[in-house]
Amino acid sequence: MDDLLERARGQRSSHISAERFVEEIGLVFDSMHLPRMAGRVLGAILLGPLDGPTAADLATTLEASKGSISNMTRLLIHYRFVERTVRAGDRRDRFVIKAGAWARMMLWRLELLQRLQELAGDGLELLSPDGNPEPLQEVRDMYAFLERELPKLFERWELERPAAREDARQKAAEATASEVAKATARGVAQ
Repeated sequence: MDDLLERARGQRSSHISAERFVEEIGLVFDSMHLPRMAGRVLGAILLGPLDGPTAADLATTLEASKGSISNMTRLLIHYRFVERTVRAGDRRDRFVIKAGAWARMMLWRLELLQRLQELAGDGLELLSPDGNPEPLQEVRDMYAFLERELPKLFERWELERPAAREDARQKAAEATASEVAKATARGVAQ
């Protein structure tokens, strides 16, 4: 994970291709010991249409087999990152990001932190009299801190989320208006 973060800091560009974005999401998943292909599928869904890409769209975009897409979308649904939806009049399933997916991913990690905190406590009880308790105490105390503070951060995020959504909508509208103005200016100039 440190290598991934270091590479991201050193190579961060404000403009990357859609292909690179999808691959980077795959690498993040790989660093979390999840299938890289699941991350690539998630990346393609993130960049897909508002009503979600179909499995066939994902297979084409990612140059992957339908079986692989099927397995990875089931995994993403299981982890509650993605949900299946349908478009009126269309029998094909589509895949969209499930609301709250990112908070759930963090909470899932919090559960792992809670388990590590418990294990550190167990380790302190098992430590021999000549053992060094400092590393286990540090783990226990740090994870206790995170367990206490992360839920507060999630609460703040939920309060700030509507403003962040509105800000994103406004920026998207401004970008669209700018692109329309540029296209209009190019059309007039020709």
